[in-house]
Amino acid sequence: MLACSRTLIHKRNVTPNSNPNHLFSRLRIWLLKTLAAPFITSSLPVFLPWFSSFSDTPSREDAQICPSLRPLHIEASVATPNFQYSLDSEGDMGERREVFVTVGTTCFDKLVAAVDSEPVKAALFCRGFSHLKIQIGRGNYFPSKVSRQPGALEVDYFTFSPTIADHLKSASLVISHAGSESIFETLRLGKPLVVVLNEDLMDNHQAELAKELASKKHLFFARGPHLLAQTIESMDLELLVPYKPGEGDQINTSLKLTSPGEGSANKQGEGEEDPISKNKAKKGTKKAAQRHQDRAAISLAGGSEYDENDPLSSRYGDIPLEDIQSKSITGRTWTDVGELCAEMKGETVLIRGAAQAIRSTSKKIVFLVVRQGMSTVQCVLVVTKDIISPQMVCFASSLTKESIVDVEGVISVPGMLITGATQQVEIQVRKLYCINRAVPNLPFNIEDASRSETEFKEAEESGEQLVRVGQDTRLNNRGIDLRTPTNQAIFRVKSEGVNELRRVLLLKKFVEIFTPKVIAGSSEGGAEVFKLEYKGKPACLAQSPQLHKQMAICGGFGRVFEVGPVFRAENSYTHRHLCEFVGLDVEMEIKEHYDEVCDIVEELFMAIFDHLNNNCSKELEVIKRQYPFQPIKYLPKRLTYDEGVQMLKEAGVEIEPMGDLNTEAEKKLGKLVSDKYNTDFFILTKFPLRIRPFYTMPCYDNSEYSNSFDVFLRGEEIISGAQRIHDPEMLTKRAEQCGIDVKTISTYIDSFRYGAPPHGGFGAGLERVVMLFCGLNNIRKCSLFPRDPQRLTP
Repeated sequence: MLACSRTLIHKRNVTPNSNPNHLFSRLRIWLLKTLAAPFITSSLPVFLPWFSSFSDTPSREDAQICPSLRPLHIEASVATPNFQYSLDSEGDMGERREVFVTVGTTCFDKLVAAVDSEPVKAALFCRGFSHLKIQIGRGNYFPSKVSRQPGALEVDYFTFSPTIADHLKSASLVISHAGSESIFETLRLGKPLVVVLNEDLMDNHQAELAKELASKKHLFFARGPHLLAQTIESMDLELLVPYKPGEGDQINTSLKLTSPGEGSANKQGEGEEDPISKNKAKKGTKKAAQRHQDRAAISLAGGSEYDENDPLSSRYGDIPLEDIQSKSITGRTWTDVGELCAEMKGETVLIRGAAQAIRSTSKKIVFLVVRQGMSTVQCVLVVTKDIISPQMVCFASSLTKESIVDVEGVISVPGMLITGATQQVEIQVRKLYCINRAVPNLPFNIEDASRSETEFKEAEESGEQLVRVGQDTRLNNRGIDLRTPTNQAIFRVKSEGVNELRRVLLLKKFVEIFTPKVIAGSSEGGAEVFKLEYKGKPACLAQSPQLHKQMAICGGFGRVFEVGPVFRAENSYTHRHLCEFVGLDVEMEIKEHYDEVCDIVEELFMAIFDHLNNNCSKELEVIKRQYPFQPIKYLPKRLTYDEGVQMLKEAGVEIEPMGDLNTEAEKKLGKLVSDKYNTDFFILTKFPLRIRPFYTMPCYDNSEYSNSFDVFLRGEEIISGAQRIHDPEMLTKRAEQCGIDVKTISTYIDSFRYGAPPHGGFGAGLERVVMLFCGLNNIRKCSLFPRDPQRLTP
């Protein structure tokens, strides 16, 4: 008979054995263990189709489990992004035994609610468990729903993590949804496992998984809080071995483990002992034991060594790390997925990419979608004599999403449209090798991160709930987020824009330069500067290459440009500001008028916009599918500052006299110009001198204005430029007026004492240009690893 293994100290001490209700609970556990458990296990394959959905209401019987235990108070302390719940108790919890709950991508809320129900937690505590770990972060189940509920366990809630294997290792029992890819990792570790089924959301692969695993004595199946509690009560505790450090990776060789579909390929009977028993492994040499464990691990992953008698074992499997350490050159040729087309029908190709989706329709057929960059192709494995073995299909089914694979096969052209891949061909797989396996549980799915607002709206109208991946989650896991088609497209557009900028400027005889980013003083003036110590001296990060590109003009280069990082220590928590961005800086000699610089701006950006529209149509369509936008209208148009202010006043917008335009005024002016002149791109000239940098040349006829300009796109500033002061005395006076210590820029000023031509230039932020060109709502989408006032990682 089984009983609660400990007594808790409360205001009212209760001995479990002295309570008649508890004696009834012990009798109920014994009956379930003796009678119900064998029936549930043996009848699973027969009654699986008739199982009902999860029950959210615990039964009356479940509510009576261990009534003698007074629940402990759970205190919640929130620590973003994880939610920690700690146990407040005076009792001795004894040996720490953990229960770990892992889920798949379906039915997340229901499984967590099932495990978090009072009957299940009470049953776990009665069986001697002290610690319950539950995943949260995908779905709508949040700790706030349970923070006031009492419980008898120490409970931790945490978000998805790449270190999930560590949780599996330390657990004495694992509870998993049938769709979780952690099932086979659990089996590999030899951990007892309770699989919670949900037939209404179960695909063929999960159903076959349940049937294949039904005969394993260390596996248990349950459905809903009621059956889950009963299953926990009736489990054989002899199988629950507490984790000891250093043993987490050992294979339990006394258990005969197989992966889904393996039963059809393995001809051994269910009752046969494993060919290499645990006792034999102990008696054998260390090398033999290690070889057996490696073979068992590979078989659980569906690897090529699962069946040494498989004549096709060389066609699939996990590639050893040593073979990828630049061991040899084979001369093989890989084909880009984006190049696969119908004209290649019948050709044998070799591709490498990420396993975006794995779909098993039966034990003999698996569909594998491989992604490389923005392109995807569907690969098909069908059991075929002398070509594809059942073990190879099993191996393909065992791959985790985002694992890197090599696929070799023959191109075929199906007779219908392929909706799940970009390439309208299929690869009939002949060889399949895993180069690097991804962890079973990713922080989020690529599919979830690729959905558009339209999809969310349609799902909401139909009552369907989709997973929305937030911006912080994306940026915290940027390495995965960048794999989405939209992000791939955004940064390809960004790259093409820079390439076209270089092409145009080089044709116009500009020289690309590279200036220092650690300087002695502020390059723009003001307090928006990152200060640091440089070998015992004060220094700062360059706010722009302004000073050095002007010195390059004085050095006789005539026309220069730079593409490089710019640092601004501004506390701007907006959609368009970053603390570090890519600056596009241009400087050139002026012969007569600073309009010459404006001419370069118009020619340059007209060329960039034309290039992107003509050469990035595919990428722009991909972006538009997730973030719909209207293409920009761009025609050359120039207005003076006063003309722009007058348009705003006529529209009822008040502007501070001789003040800068705020965000709302910029957007309004952009709308007015677009409506009146049919362009989203225009230049505003002659800004007031007091709102411009110290090195800006004043107007000859009115010193309150300057020879400066800003460029706007979709109502937001993207460029700031001007004619520069090249006279050292005027430059010194302006620097002092702006509060700049002249000593820190003395070398800059001195460079104009040796003869300096009139010159001007401009600077643009690459991320902001891309954001506005693509109609995106946040500049962080256009920064590979954005840095803002709150983000310094990854």
